[in-house]
Amino acid sequence: MSVPNPTEAAERREDTPYALLGGDPAVRALVDRFYDLMDLEPAYRELRAVHGSELTAARDKLYWFLSGWLGGPNHYIERFGHPRLRARHLPFAIGLTERNQWLACMDQAMTELQVPPSLRQRLNESFFQTADWMRNR
Repeated sequence: MSVPNPTEAAERREDTPYALLGGDPAVRALVDRFYDLMDLEPAYRELRAVHGSELTAARDKLYWFLSGWLGGPNHYIERFGHPRLRARHLPFAIGLTERNQWLACMDQAMTELQVPPSLRQRLNESFFQTADWMRNR
């Protein structure tokens, strides 16, 4: 068994999507822009309808989840335990339309916040895998 080298661990943390985005303020800005767009753009109407009338709790939960999922602090797990994403989303009708709108809205938010193209592509691929797995209809 080897002891982790603190320098190597620090270097790995700098390579996480969380760090590459710009850490906490950038993740919060991404989530806020995502929900602002969902609320404003007619192209995301079906996605918005799935979320109910109030978005504050959804904003916080996505921010907490993405922080850890991107390699930063595990805010979501500290509050709620394992994310169990699919199980937690079963009460919501998520089909191809909702999945595609979620992905398009997140891509638009990343584009507007000038996420570097290579990181945006990497995240879009990961988001697709997760969002497709969440479909339940």
